Amino acid sequence: MTPVLHTERLELTPYRPEDEDAFVALLRHEEVRRWMGQDEVPEQDIRTLFRAILTEVYPRELFDVWGVRYQGTYIGHAEVKKTGNVDGHELITALHPEYWRLGLGTELVHGLLRHAAEGLGLKEAYGMVGAENTPSLEMCRRLGFTYVRDVVGDDGTVTKMMVIPTSAVPARRGTERERSS
Repeated sequence: MTPVLHTERLELTPYRPEDEDAFVALLRHEEVRRWMGQDEVPEQDIRTLFRAILTEVYPRELFDVWGVRYQGTYIGHAEVKKTGNVDGHELITALHPEYWRLGLGTELVHGLLRHAAEGLGLKEAYGMVGAENTPSLEMCRRLGFTYVRDVVGDDGTVTKMMVIPTSAVPARRGTERERSS
């Protein structure tokens, strides 16, 4: 079962039906799509994907997937799931552009790495970052990810496969509420 996770400023919660419109808006946002390397997907397809999270992913415990909240507001999406590119798990994140450059991406990845290590027993995790996504590649470098190889899509786009040991995450500071739980 996908657990609720907390970082210093973020709360990662399993999706609820009322998150559907925010999820759709995030995945249809032009800048988010650009950096995730995705074309515009019809809204109905994204709604179908969201509903599959609630009706298939969670009940069958296929992988962990969350809505990301900052100060109670939905600001993004996160997943830890097996990747088809290697024998391992991938961290997937998407934050609304309003919340970029606040350190929340770094904080989110740290939280996912902690979960990968402590909750799933993983020794490493992968990230797939578009070759032109300089800000995310720089964040990966700062966090300690190392380059594995390029993955070239059918359309010729290049994605950088990165890996990081889950032990690279700094010690958890946590909030007062978390320490008392």
